Amino acid sequence: MGPRYFSLPEANAALDVIRPMIAEILSIRNSILEHRPDIWPAIERSAGNGGNAALSKVAEDFQRLDGLVHGIVGTGAQIKDINSGLLDFPSWRGDHEVCLCWKHGEDDIRFWHETDAGFAGRRPIDEF
Repeated sequence: MGPRYFSLPEANAALDVIRPMIAEILSIRNSILEHRPDIWPAIERSAGNGGNAALSKVAEDFQRLDGLVHGIVGTGAQIKDINSGLLDFPSWRGDHEVCLCWKHGEDDIRFWHETDAGFAGRRPIDEF
């Protein structure tokens, strides 16, 4: 199955579900960084991929985080940076694929970018 494509209203509606999930992911991340910063890189690599032995020490946090990552990916959104809560929503602009872009702390989606441009190439949504 290929990617799900979102209209701007669909992506903003998905954010209603995703916002609290991202907030909880970042809360778990902050807690782990405070208490066990040595294992955050393993968690970052493993979220959404089932984990590894090093994560058994923080199994409960990891399982919750893994479930949240799966929940977000299940909406069709793409997690670009788990550390900052950066997401892309595949979309169409004219005849080609682009990404609607949202970062934790922003209100609704205010930016988009070409698929190969990434965060640095974000453009205001009013140009969409």
